[in-house]
Amino acid sequence: MATTAEMMTTAEAILFEISQFAVTYAFSILGAVILIVAGYIVAGALERWASSALGRFPSFDETLRRFLSKIVRYVVLVLVGVTVLAQFGVQTASIIAALGAVGLAVGLALQGTLQNIAAGIMLLVLKPFRVGEYVDAGGIAGTIEEIGLFATEMKTVDGLYVLAPNSELWNKAVTNYSRNAIRRYDLEIGISYSDDIELAQQTLMELATNDKRILAVPEVETFVERLGDSAVVVTLRYWTATTDFWPTRFDLTKAAKQAFDAKGISIPFPQRDIHFLPSDLPEPARRGGNPTIVS
Repeated sequence: MATTAEMMTTAEAILFEISQFAVTYAFSILGAVILIVAGYIVAGALERWASSALGRFPSFDETLRRFLSKIVRYVVLVLVGVTVLAQFGVQTASIIAALGAVGLAVGLALQGTLQNIAAGIMLLVLKPFRVGEYVDAGGIAGTIEEIGLFATEMKTVDGLYVLAPNSELWNKAVTNYSRNAIRRYDLEIGISYSDDIELAQQTLMELATNDKRILAVPEVETFVERLGDSAVVVTLRYWTATTDFWPTRFDLTKAAKQAFDAKGISIPFPQRDIHFLPSDLPEPARRGGNPTIVS
């Protein structure tokens, strides 16, 4: 009987403690549930609002829009979690300090990854290149296939796949070959010293005038670039649409060779004058004599 009485007393004590706990924390539990539900709803609403607000800017990148919207959602959920813990008397200051320490540790461990994310955000905001453009960034060259938060996918001119970390692209000077609408090209052709320079320049101008892809403005120019070792280098400087740059360059180079051949303008091979001095000549004669010249 004593044992049964003790068990009853223990059970009553436990029920009393439970009832006391329920009375003490009933409102806290109810408030926590309300906060969680409300916070979840508000986080979703703010995520959709941020996504919709950023979507009003036509130039804003879709990947960056989704990323920032998710950040808004998770920030709200973290704040809700801290507030719920505060409902039960937990010291939130220590929690925030612990979260800061954890964040610092994670940041140090994922330093390279975070650099790529930061670089990806800057690439998406400043847009030094877009999908479909051909770029060269410190030797990493190719057509942009996709710009992600961690890396950028590219395809080289010979069809190879390149996955470049964003930090590598951001820390290099980027040359964008597709961004501007027009491009300039200098077609340099060497002619013989005995050929007519005026005729060569006139021939190049005729080729440029007859090619509709070459723009009238900026104006086409022809000039003598330099006097080489074995040729006079004549240059045709013209501007064309970026989309026509390579076809125009290839076609005009071929047409210039054919036109020069038709008009008798030669494109000489590299030449060198060789001076032969007889070995039996005395030293003064070797220095100032008349050598035999073979071209």
